Amino acid sequence: MSNNEITFEDLDLSPEVMNSLKKMGVKRPTTVQQKAIPLLMDNLSVIAKAPTGTGKTFAFSIPILEYLNMKEKFVQGLILCPTRELALQIAAEIRGLAKFIKGVNVCAIIGGQSMNVQAEKLRKKPQIVVATPGRLLDLVERKLIDISNIYTLVLDEADEMLKMGFIRDIKRVIAITPGDKQIALFSATMPREIQDIIWQFMDGAAEIDVMPKAEDHPDIAEYVVEIPEKDKVKAILSIMEKEQIKKAIVFCNTKMQTEKICCQLELKGLSCQMLHGSIGQGTRNRVMDMYRKNKFDILVATDVIARGIDVDDIEAVFNHDIPNENEFYLHRIGRTARAGKSGKAYSFVSYKERERMDEIIRYTACNPDIYDVENL
Repeated sequence: MSNNEITFEDLDLSPEVMNSLKKMGVKRPTTVQQKAIPLLMDNLSVIAKAPTGTGKTFAFSIPILEYLNMKEKFVQGLILCPTRELALQIAAEIRGLAKFIKGVNVCAIIGGQSMNVQAEKLRKKPQIVVATPGRLLDLVERKLIDISNIYTLVLDEADEMLKMGFIRDIKRVIAITPGDKQIALFSATMPREIQDIIWQFMDGAAEIDVMPKAEDHPDIAEYVVEIPEKDKVKAILSIMEKEQIKKAIVFCNTKMQTEKICCQLELKGLSCQMLHGSIGQGTRNRVMDMYRKNKFDILVATDVIARGIDVDDIEAVFNHDIPNENEFYLHRIGRTARAGKSGKAYSFVSYKERERMDEIIRYTACNPDIYDVENL
């Protein structure tokens, strides 16, 4: 049977997980899910080279859920990831998958939240914890969490954790968790420090290398809009009206630009909120909750939260500013076309940004169409 023909039914999943997938409208496993789920369900450790946007969260979450011992009251699945936003997103996705499994408790442990609040969550005995490494180790040292009995440790976006200086913390977590645990390591790249972890702790692990395939890519129509800087806000309004877009994200490169563009859009009568790195975690959570509940139409944001926005009904992404990092382009546009829906991505390119956009096109191998500005 070829990978393209594999269905979730072929993966021998429980009725509860199958019901959740059906409710979410997830019809076919992505390549990384087809490859990783059977290996993890066979209790093998897995090293997966897989870029973002390929369905990694379900690939490691489904096997954890399938093998939870609901009679036990200790942490069984521990997922480490680089950012608060990603931790909250993963926890939300696992809760969605566990909707029909009675008694599952998933807890996100992140910096920027009250230690007392998190201690209270841990007193409720979660079986699955999603955490950023620093805060997790803080709680371990205070004896507020016990990770000495876990079955599975997931290292998600391992290369990003390395870039953020978490490599020593990761090794400490590996050292204080059971020697016979299952480890699932997911990373878009495999720098030497990540390979060191593999050699040191993951001898005999199965390896999979998942290049994104066309059928794994979300259905996003990508456009380049060649336009002077001063006309970009006007173009957002015109495209939203012309394409009948109701819910969108506008990405900017700086906090100052985010505030300016949000203000300009509000002056034009649109309902907006903004998110950037200087906004506290509590406010971020409130803004995202309002956005999910359709309390406003446009979120103006920096790349700080590009990975952590997991909202199913975003119709379009606007790159008001072309991103400074090539891979940020993929993180940004991946906020639309979630859960099997289609979406649109518009990148506004002024004369001085053309070279940057050309580099992104080469790096990502995307093939955006030129949007006809004559009709705006």
